[in-house]
Amino acid sequence: MPQPVEEGAREEEAPLEEAGELRADGGVAAPVSTAQPVPQVSSSSSGEEDGDGDDEDAEGPLLPSCPVCMNAWTADGEHRVSCIPCGHVYGRSCLEKWLAQCGKKSATCPQCGKMFRQKNIINLYAPEVVVPNNDLEKQVLSLRDKNEVLENQQQKLFEEIKEYKRQILYQQRLINESSSKRQKMAEQSSDGAMDAESLPSLRAHGGSSDLCQFVLQNEFVLDGARVMGIDVSSQIIVASGRAPGVSAEHVLTKICMFSRQETKVRLPPNTKAVRDICITSGGLAIFASLGRKLSLLSMTTNNVVLQYDLPAPGWSCSGDQTGPNHVYAGLQNGMLLVFDTRQTKGPLHSLSGLSTNPVHTIHSVVDDSGSTKIISASSIGPCIWDVDGSENRPNLLTGTENQGVCISLACATPSSDLIVASFRPRVEFSGDGTASQMAISQSPTLSSSGKLGSHALLRRTSSTSFVKEQICNGNVSELRMSKSAIIPCSGNGQHIFAYGDESVRGVRTWLLPSFQPLADLKPHRQPILDLRFAASSTKKYLGCLSEEKLQVFRIRS
Repeated sequence: MPQPVEEGAREEEAPLEEAGELRADGGVAAPVSTAQPVPQVSSSSSGEEDGDGDDEDAEGPLLPSCPVCMNAWTADGEHRVSCIPCGHVYGRSCLEKWLAQCGKKSATCPQCGKMFRQKNIINLYAPEVVVPNNDLEKQVLSLRDKNEVLENQQQKLFEEIKEYKRQILYQQRLINESSSKRQKMAEQSSDGAMDAESLPSLRAHGGSSDLCQFVLQNEFVLDGARVMGIDVSSQIIVASGRAPGVSAEHVLTKICMFSRQETKVRLPPNTKAVRDICITSGGLAIFASLGRKLSLLSMTTNNVVLQYDLPAPGWSCSGDQTGPNHVYAGLQNGMLLVFDTRQTKGPLHSLSGLSTNPVHTIHSVVDDSGSTKIISASSIGPCIWDVDGSENRPNLLTGTENQGVCISLACATPSSDLIVASFRPRVEFSGDGTASQMAISQSPTLSSSGKLGSHALLRRTSSTSFVKEQICNGNVSELRMSKSAIIPCSGNGQHIFAYGDESVRGVRTWLLPSFQPLADLKPHRQPILDLRFAASSTKKYLGCLSEEKLQVFRIRS
């Protein structure tokens, strides 16, 4: 390319080819008749700006147009895109008109004032020039993330709709069955055949023999109840709650299942809210509380006979399957403590968890070798512990790592060959640190409360190993650590899984291991807060507790 002559100097330039064209490598090519695509270039290709640049920037990005006539240049024709030796770009017809107005063979560049001639006008065939725009790139990435979130929301909504339709069909079938049974009950009532409220019989898939029948034996009205324990041998239920009145003390309510007599047991002021209750074979009620206490209550005298100080609020407790002396407490900081009631100073062992999340459920179980293990649950999932002090940390059960937030755990005691862990969706975070799940949580739920989660069935393969066998989608609580139970059916080796479902405000049952839906028990007006199965050699009971009501079902196999 020829060098421009300084303004005011005489022009002695090397001749260029008439109608020459500038190649991409800077050379000059012969004229070509075929038109090329319109180049997308800035109207000012040099580092200099004219006086109007600020106004144009304020209005938005510059369009590829001729700075003389402000019209877009073309790929061919009179106003095709061209440049002069100084590097500025114009429409060719505007440059030719400018030469004609000057009345000379040469003229100055309208922008920088450098001289050029007619023969110096070069036609351009430039590829498309893209000016980087960081703001636009950020907008594209943000829209892409939002689109991904919306696609995930859509998929989850489709799953919820599918589950909702399935529940509608299931409820319709139950209504039809209930109408039929009500008619039969009316026919039998004249003969005195029905002495209690019976719920639909649960039948095995493809079979004709009854698995078991839930009969509502008692229903008690409570106020502010939270958790409970069942002592089958003495037919006593212990429920925690608050006493009526301004002081609202924390109390335990002892209820006789036959006489319906209730006794209020006031707790020490520093106990605070009771999170879990367990009845031992030795006639003691163990309860863990937020006041950092593990207390043992005599069921005979209604007095606290032993109380341990805990390093953190207690969330769960359990007795021992092999004897009356060992008790266990799960803490808010993820620890598990082992106590011997013959030693009153403190715990035998203090075991650290895999996280600092609260241990909301613990079960004492016995493996095939006769050793005691603890199976616990926190939000990270179910874990198994050696409580003899040989290992300080538990092992997370395989197959449950990516299921979500574990909110419930049911065991088939005492062997715990079957476990059902319940999960709700984990809150996800987008790249900018905001919870993308927030929008999902505002999506329609399966009913007035709850969210689509899952129940995972795990079967024992060795003393410390389990394998995930089956998954079932179901409605779970969005806020509460729900309760569940596994109920053995006598004689046939089958089990029933019961879960406090907020969508029906009652207990929903499934047949294991297939998770075939069975019956929904009589609902409450409030969500189920606790669900306990208890059995002796001759009797089986299922207790269902809400804030205002306690139901006791007799299970007949």
